[in-house]
Amino acid sequence: MTTTDETSEPTVPDDAHDPRLRDETGEPTGAAGRRGPFRLGDRVQLTDTKGHPFTITLEEGGAFHTHKGFVPHADLVGRPEGTVVRTTYGVEYLALRPLLSDYVVSMPRGAAVVYPKDAAQVVTMADVFPGARVVEAGVGSGALTTYLLRAVGDHGLVHSVERRADFAAVAQGNVEGYFGAPHPAWRLTVGDLADALPGIAEPGTVDRVVLDMLAPWENLAVAADALAPGGVLCCYVATATQLSRLAEAVRDEGRFTEPTAWESMVRTWHLEGLAVRPDHRMVGHTGFLLTTRRLADGVEPPVRKRRPAPGAYPVPSATEDDAVWTEEDFGDAPVSPKKIRRARRAVGRPPEG
Repeated sequence: MTTTDETSEPTVPDDAHDPRLRDETGEPTGAAGRRGPFRLGDRVQLTDTKGHPFTITLEEGGAFHTHKGFVPHADLVGRPEGTVVRTTYGVEYLALRPLLSDYVVSMPRGAAVVYPKDAAQVVTMADVFPGARVVEAGVGSGALTTYLLRAVGDHGLVHSVERRADFAAVAQGNVEGYFGAPHPAWRLTVGDLADALPGIAEPGTVDRVVLDMLAPWENLAVAADALAPGGVLCCYVATATQLSRLAEAVRDEGRFTEPTAWESMVRTWHLEGLAVRPDHRMVGHTGFLLTTRRLADGVEPPVRKRRPAPGAYPVPSATEDDAVWTEEDFGDAPVSPKKIRRARRAVGRPPEG
């Protein structure tokens, strides 16, 4: 993984797709740590009889302590996944490696993470394929970045752009913590997308652009410049107000197809004998996704057939156009410096000075 900052020239290294940068075992980055018996340094998820998971990292001389006794890490080393271990009080825990979906919801975070249900939609509906060249803006805590890297593989490229250096540091620790090493397909730039993207990629060479930011409409022009014809733009926004403004901006830009937007909700089910019913709790609204595709240069988008409802397009005031959108505008509390410092320490990147 290469990191650049806003004062440097962010470029894609010539060796970005060099197969020699793969894992020392010859397998794709991170694959070796996903199979085989438990080893020192592995993350292990211990689940009790009530279904409560606890994630630990196996260390020499370490132990998992609870009020129900403890389990020495040495009892897990060398044993296969799916093993049941017992504490010194005889309480049983099921030991498995955490899935990526488990990892991202429990990772140290500065910014809020993109939940697995939305990350899966981004990878699938934006058609992120092995070897794809992807630009991501708004890296946050690195959750979506990890999914994108898994999708493109070692021979693809994910170039992430993050405006805040403290968020970038947390994301770097989380991504490298999951793969066990720097990922050869990842590049990270600290800066503004509008300034960085022209130096990251030549016009028309990017396959996918993923924007997770407060005002993605501000970067539609540079995204259109970078995308190849047929390339996919995927945006993640939190509120209906953002979604409405983004959709109109996509239409006004003139180089994209008619946008498609949706949200996903996940409802788990209770399974106990004949008592099969929906759970009382569900993962409801987290955000909206919008996708659109890049038209070929010089092509006019087809005229919309449907007629908008009366009053659907009020004339915005100059104040609304020029307004600066903040987290508070959408009811989100700003991330405190204390939370960032705690997350950086948790991923092994304490603040400098």
